[in-house]
Amino acid sequence: MPKRAKRKRDFLQVAREVVEKAIGERMDGTPLKQEIDARNPLSVKAGRLGGLKGGKARAKKLSSSQRREIARKAAEKRWRPEQ
Repeated sequence: MPKRAKRKRDFLQVAREVVEKAIGERMDGTPLKQEIDARNPLSVKAGRLGGLKGGKARAKKLSSSQRREIARKAAEKRWRPEQ
């Protein structure tokens, strides 16, 4: 798990960082560090492909009564009072 950077408390520091990210460079003209994606591109593509298929395939496999029961449970969780 990556370590978190110390939170900036000063409003001006936060505003400057937002502007720098928006323009893609620091205020003095130097480029920002590019974050490197360490994930395997083929694995990312395969995972996305499976994710796009998953819900439709599962819905096709379930009977209407099973889908209704799942939806009922979801609605109960969504609308129950917060504890």
